Amino acid sequence: MNRGLTNIAFGLPEAAERDIRRTVELAEAEDLPLMRAKAYGNLGDLAQMTGDAPRSLRHHEQAERTFRVLAPDLVARTRIDRARVMLAAGLADEAAKHLDEALVVLRRRRVGQDLAEAELARAAAALLQGDPSTALELAGQAQRRFRRRGSTSWAELAALMKMRAEFAATHPPAASPPHSADSPDSPGGTSEVVLPQVEGFFLTSARRPAAAVPSRPGRTAAAHAPVAVTVTVPRGAPVRPGRRATPARAAKLAERLTSVGLTDEAAVATLLAVRMAIRRGDLPGARALLDRVPAPTPITPVDHRMLRRLCRAELAVATGSPAAALREAEEGLAELGRVRDRMGGLDLLCGTAVHGRELGELAVGLVLDHDGEHGGDAGRAFDWLERTRAQVYRYEPLPAIDDPVLARRVAESRSLSRAVQQARLDGRPVDELEARLDALQNEVARLGWHTSVWGRPRPVCRVGDVLPHLGDRTVISFVTRGDVLSAVVLSTAGATLVRLGRAGEVFELTRQLHADLDVLAPDHLAPALADAITESATLRAARLDDLLVAPLAAHLGSRELVVVPTGELYAVPWNALPSLHRRPVVVAPSATAWLNARSARPRATRVVLVGGPDLPEAVGEVGGLRAAYPDAVVAESVPGVLEALDGARLAHIAAHGEHVADNALFSRLELADGPLFAHETARLRQAPEQVVLAACSLALSRIRPGDEALGFAGALLASGSRTVVAAVSKVGDKAAALTMETFHRLLAEGEPMSHALAEATAEAPLRRPFVCFGA
Repeated sequence: MNRGLTNIAFGLPEAAERDIRRTVELAEAEDLPLMRAKAYGNLGDLAQMTGDAPRSLRHHEQAERTFRVLAPDLVARTRIDRARVMLAAGLADEAAKHLDEALVVLRRRRVGQDLAEAELARAAAALLQGDPSTALELAGQAQRRFRRRGSTSWAELAALMKMRAEFAATHPPAASPPHSADSPDSPGGTSEVVLPQVEGFFLTSARRPAAAVPSRPGRTAAAHAPVAVTVTVPRGAPVRPGRRATPARAAKLAERLTSVGLTDEAAVATLLAVRMAIRRGDLPGARALLDRVPAPTPITPVDHRMLRRLCRAELAVATGSPAAALREAEEGLAELGRVRDRMGGLDLLCGTAVHGRELGELAVGLVLDHDGEHGGDAGRAFDWLERTRAQVYRYEPLPAIDDPVLARRVAESRSLSRAVQQARLDGRPVDELEARLDALQNEVARLGWHTSVWGRPRPVCRVGDVLPHLGDRTVISFVTRGDVLSAVVLSTAGATLVRLGRAGEVFELTRQLHADLDVLAPDHLAPALADAITESATLRAARLDDLLVAPLAAHLGSRELVVVPTGELYAVPWNALPSLHRRPVVVAPSATAWLNARSARPRATRVVLVGGPDLPEAVGEVGGLRAAYPDAVVAESVPGVLEALDGARLAHIAAHGEHVADNALFSRLELADGPLFAHETARLRQAPEQVVLAACSLALSRIRPGDEALGFAGALLASGSRTVVAAVSKVGDKAAALTMETFHRLLAEGEPMSHALAEATAEAPLRRPFVCFGA
């Protein structure tokens, strides 16, 4: 084991894996379960070093199972290790939750080294969440603990984290006023360089220096691979006053990191100095610093690689070479794509996008600016948007790995969810039950990361790939740059870029309309309240129509629309906008996803009808649809529904549901024997081709970097469903029933789904906020 750890420390992954796997064999032969668990933890570190996040998480999970029984004191340590893997995969919220649990235990036990490491990793999560103030405070605490312990290497890592937090606070996006040339360390006579406006991204590393590993009885030391995550920090994030991050300070920190053997982190500090120098207008200094950064090695973390690409791209922009910047972005995103191809589970696939977001935004910004100023090729903007958004939907799903532990945990979650619901109805306390349910759902999510396999990536579509398939359709791809919302309109006539106005105003109107529709949803609303809310919603829908659709009217004609939203626009009920009444509209996460869904060949014939509990007869009685689908399979229980959905042509599900904003894959449908979770649909061997969610608002999604939309409808689409019809806000039972009656009648007459839905929602679009997703 120790030889394996030494090989990890020297960056020799193949030799390390041979030794550690031999450790596992020996531990099994000699019945040493604790040694075996420690070896699995080391395999998790090794997998992280080589960029295999799913395998790393699986090994750490194996280690923790044994630690819970034989060495509870090591569970918190494993939580830290696993949180670092999550950070590398861009899962800041999940990592923060893990670390907060570990910190409670470590502070109670006063475990100095592990506590400081947990604080440092939690600072990284805070930066990724856009909270530099918390990051600065936690990094400072960690640095003081490391110094007291004499852990020089770790103290310098904490210093790097503090500098990143300072950088986040003192280096706003380039569109903000430039810094004074008289600021400390600013070269005399130079001026600021204004880069394309991008969010402030930088890395947070949490390498565990081998020299700092504490020696304690009963524990095998483990070297930890570097973990780095790219973070975005909103403007104006409050940070307590402190020293200002400058190129000179960053360069000196790089020297100190090199002196303690942390060369990867030294490179990150140097790259941070490069970005500062560019913003100060010291381009020769920035180039000299960049030349000091060594070329990446096979085990350099992807975020370090992306930061180096970003620095090269920003320097190219600053020196007037946009073409070189675009090359860096193209090569960097391709490199990131190869990392993504190894991920498992929707969360990991989506989270990886965070590492390339800033490169993508820089490239899209360059192209949009060029097209705006010179009337350039809008098709190029379309191609870059496709490169940078919603990549998860271009993977061919493969059958999931059977995992009996995962199956048991899902069953326990379902049972406990019902217990919580019953306790609420009985007026009993639910805090303890909810805490147990939250822990179970976290475990299910973790297991899903390494037991949900995703298949071969399909190529990203370009304008030339989409045009032959448009027919009588128009694609509208929305994009924001700063506070400017634009749309690239693609039709058989070609691509056109249209500036639409302030993104903030559009997004706020979308939120207000969504709130109005939620209030308007109940069937038995007081007439005066219904009239007031209807008036408000009508005005907001008309205003959104003026901002989003009217400027595009000349390019749309009367054609069917394929809408690729951004951010808040995923919640727009498109057929509720006045000019889109009765117009077929399909919403897709990207044109690539739309084309892949449209190109899929229908194979199945089975129709599935699902009715959930506690619905009015008009909605919940699926027997009324048997006239349209006489051979349909009717299912009610979770196992029966999952079996019926597998390989179905059409599934109509009438059940109450809930979108879970902070854990979208636990969005659920309430069935007769408990909830059916979104992540369970992602584990079907063959997803149903078309799904209608008739009585719930499960079209809502959590929007992640790269406009990756995760939720119930998103899980179905990513798993291979061609079309999902669902509501983007609450919908009343009567309104849902009337919508579905018309919708299925038109489907039975041969109308395509988007056409049938446009007609079915037209009579009362504000009360029927259903949207057709996919193709």
